[in-house]
Amino acid sequence: MATPVEPPNGVGTPGKHYYSMWQTLFEIDTKYVPIKPIGRGAYGIVCSSINRETNEKVAIKKIHNAFENRIDALRTLRELKLLRHLRHENVISSEGCHAA
Repeated sequence: MATPVEPPNGVGTPGKHYYSMWQTLFEIDTKYVPIKPIGRGAYGIVCSSINRETNEKVAIKKIHNAFENRIDALRTLRELKLLRHLRHENVISSEGCHAA
């Protein structure tokens, strides 16, 4: 389950709220309401959420240290590019990317 938490150092970013899932801090736009974590792997954690504006169910993926080294940054970029172009009922499409 997604648990609301205080922002790091007590100072949050306007338009964001903070949740903990599987001991990982998520900083999420306030238009999204996290529901629950749905998966984790070598690169990050995925949680199920609802977009308050459209009432659509979305997935938010938090990639750990995505840009700390060149190889992981290239893999992350490659995944984002592929998701942007794939259209299939069994593959989630990408609606955006946010770096924090």
